[in-house]
Amino acid sequence: MRLVVALIALLPGLLLANPMVRLETTAGPVTVELFEDQAPKTVANFLQYVDSGFYDGTLFHRVIQGFMIQGGGFDKDGQRKATQAPIQNEADNGLSNRRGTLAMARTGNPHSATAQFFINLVDNRNLDFSGKNQRGWGYAVFGKVTDGMAVVDNIARERTTSQRLSGMMARDVPAVPILITKAYRLGEENEEQEAQ
Repeated sequence: MRLVVALIALLPGLLLANPMVRLETTAGPVTVELFEDQAPKTVANFLQYVDSGFYDGTLFHRVIQGFMIQGGGFDKDGQRKATQAPIQNEADNGLSNRRGTLAMARTGNPHSATAQFFINLVDNRNLDFSGKNQRGWGYAVFGKVTDGMAVVDNIARERTTSQRLSGMMARDVPAVPILITKAYRLGEENEEQEAQ
């Protein structure tokens, strides 16, 4: 009886747990926790891409040791993938671009993020929100690596070159392609097995 009461007491916390996503990569697995309460639009956007299989077979196409690794926008052949509409920048959510956090990549337009994201290799506080103006918007943090940071660090140590991505020359591209082979919510693979 005590066990049942204890389990019931834990239930609300389990139901309110943050979503977790596994990125299976050619360098190893990386598990991330998403901060749904603090970045609801960004997390919903990211999960939409995860659930649709968009990230499966995409490259980590920009790797800068001592800064960050970026992926989620190009297929294995270096072609840009078509995305959904850009989202509102949520960098003013109080989260900081610290080592191991995930943030949305974007152009010079603060509200241009679509599918590309990056993982901070160090504390990059210069990327944080500082004001609602062109220079101050920053980059929206929406999650953190909870397992697999060694994999992220290994990716960061890969040799990089300049290569063509969608016809344009790009720097800091890994010489040997590093792919996200599959991205999925944790827990879903167990639910699928139980359903069979």
